[in-house]
Amino acid sequence: MIIRRWYGRYGSKLVWAAVALGIGWFLRQTQGAPILELYYWVSRPLQSESPELLQERLTNARITELQQRVIELERKNEQLQKLLGYFEAQKQEVIAAPIIGRSVDDWWKQIVLGRGSEDGIEVGFVVTGIGGLVGRVVDVTPNTSRVLLVSDPTSRVGGRVSRTGTMGVVIGGSSRIAVMRFFEKVPKVSPGDTITTSPVSRLFPDALPIGRIQSVDLEKGPAPEAKVLLTAPLNDLEWAVIHPYKSK
Repeated sequence: MIIRRWYGRYGSKLVWAAVALGIGWFLRQTQGAPILELYYWVSRPLQSESPELLQERLTNARITELQQRVIELERKNEQLQKLLGYFEAQKQEVIAAPIIGRSVDDWWKQIVLGRGSEDGIEVGFVVTGIGGLVGRVVDVTPNTSRVLLVSDPTSRVGGRVSRTGTMGVVIGGSSRIAVMRFFEKVPKVSPGDTITTSPVSRLFPDALPIGRIQSVDLEKGPAPEAKVLLTAPLNDLEWAVIHPYKSK
């Protein structure tokens, strides 16, 4: 009698609890696959896209992808054509090299080229690109070369104002803007003047383009300074040209 009363009071709850536990165990064993299948069949009538429309969307996406690839190939081809023209214009034998390594943390400091000692590359060789001076080889392995960029804050390049012959030293600024510190107290320089490597530089050959004067600060101490926009596009280089050079 007591059991019957207890069952009448709690029996339905026990049945539902057992059902819930059974369902939970089943879903765990099947990892919810039945629910996913149920959702698919319930939502399928609500899907408005026909197979033809879906195929059209996929085809359009593929066409867009191919168009982007064509644009990228055209850009690379244009860059290689410019590099080829620059390469052929060099008076001495030079070596073209792809840029294969660049650290985000050292973006304006160093690059790694895909040419090394097996290609005749040596420490001290000068690196240029379309636009002007890029840097100098500071380390070589059989198949790679590490280049210290002219934009590195530790870089020092003897510079000369082409128009007047005024000389100074170009110091990297971790961007395409460098600083030229003049040796004279009153340098003959104006915004727009072109800066090239100095004829008395020990590490670089004479007359390589470096950049163009943006502004001049004659009151700067301990020596007058100018901001120089580097003409080589160091931020997006993909190829460079290596010049054999023995430092003086």
